[in-house]
Amino acid sequence: MELPDLQKYKDKFSQQGFVEKIQRIAKRAGVKLVYVAFILYYLIQSDKVSLKDKAIIIGALGYLISPLDVVPDAIPIAGLGDDLTVLLYALGKVWTSVDEDMKAKAREKLSKWFDEDELHFTEDLFSENPTDTPV
Repeated sequence: MELPDLQKYKDKFSQQGFVEKIQRIAKRAGVKLVYVAFILYYLIQSDKVSLKDKAIIIGALGYLISPLDVVPDAIPIAGLGDDLTVLLYALGKVWTSVDEDMKAKAREKLSKWFDEDELHFTEDLFSENPTDTPV
């Protein structure tokens, strides 16, 4: 799957839009997508991340909350798969900037929406496990 040009989605990102979208799709999106989204969200608030990397992150989060997707979110299973792919791509670009505090804050948010048995899917973000794909 070819990744979209993330720069065109940077205008779609807002903190309020991000939080509203995550709350609305959390269970359907799956713990992995929500965890990656929160890590990226915390990264854009960090002074350890370059402006170039923040632009990539904002583009990816803008893609997530944009109603215009390569694969519409309403399509079961595949609908949020493209969002996860874009978020993982962005996270892979900036992974060295992620610290344990960001991961802990993201897991704390997740614990409000997901059961303990679902949280294990956050342990290996870059594996392709078909049992933890968004629904």
